[in-house]
Amino acid sequence: MGRIRLGVNVDHVATIRQQRGTRYPDPVIAATLAEMAGADQITVHLREDRRHIKERDVRILRETVTTALNLEMAMAEEIIRFACEVKPDMVCLVPERREEKTTEGGLGVVGREQEIGEVVKRLKGAGILVSLFINPDVESVRAAARCGAPKVEIHTGRYADARDVEEELARVASAAREAKELGLEVAAGHGLDYKNCAPVCRIPEIEELNIGHSIIARALFVGIKEAVREMIDVIASARGG
Repeated sequence: MGRIRLGVNVDHVATIRQQRGTRYPDPVIAATLAEMAGADQITVHLREDRRHIKERDVRILRETVTTALNLEMAMAEEIIRFACEVKPDMVCLVPERREEKTTEGGLGVVGREQEIGEVVKRLKGAGILVSLFINPDVESVRAAARCGAPKVEIHTGRYADARDVEEELARVASAAREAKELGLEVAAGHGLDYKNCAPVCRIPEIEELNIGHSIIARALFVGIKEAVREMIDVIASARGG
């Protein structure tokens, strides 16, 4: 098994900023510190309601990130146009509801292949790698492949919240195997922390994790660089590195 890449999501640095409408703390600075600690990419979610990350953040990150910039986004026309203009290294298409606290599930891709495929084509035409954030089931993986997306990110929220973790972990593993057999890159994320990510890391098809909340929460006590280093160590240990 190869090394798993770590994408650090800095959304919740912006969440704290927006609580008071100040200019600090700045997610751009957090991203720089995360990269200095060894993060392989920076992930941000530009939501339609702009509750945390703003266009300003994405534009500056596009200029300052030295690894890779992964933009999570809904299939809203204004955000699609923005992504095509700014050209992050990668876009991950996610579902979005205004009333949710965070993304609660994967994108409904089954039966929507034409609609989603058109968005994938537009983003790929702008030179952007496209990933679809999907639930851990084989049919969603197959539908994602039909959409023309070269990559999927498997939603691990149900695994993270489950009492019967083995059943949910098996779903993630099955989806990852199917994705790899179809020639897709495989990432995973949502709800992963320093304790529960190890079993996910042992799924050989998974090449990347995107983790935000637990790292930023840990950073309150040890700082961002140390929090990122600790997560890298957890991932490497679980992978046998």
